[in-house]
Amino acid sequence: MAICASCGNDYDRCIEVTSARGETRTYDCFQCAIADMAPICESCGCRIIGHGRETAKGEMYCCDHCAAKENAQIE
Repeated sequence: MAICASCGNDYDRCIEVTSARGETRTYDCFQCAIADMAPICESCGCRIIGHGRETAKGEMYCCDHCAAKENAQIE
């Protein structure tokens, strides 16, 4: 059995997810992995599950609309 890093559930079918930074964590479902690891939009605060938009400064936005609303410079 393994313990979910997000909700603490003790589950025998957990998954391991490795981030782009090389951090590996254990989760009982993708919902917990997304809630814990997905970046957050600088404008609206939603979790970015798709590609998103990133600035040269490393700021993340969920879409062009949110980036434009914040006058972000997307390359």
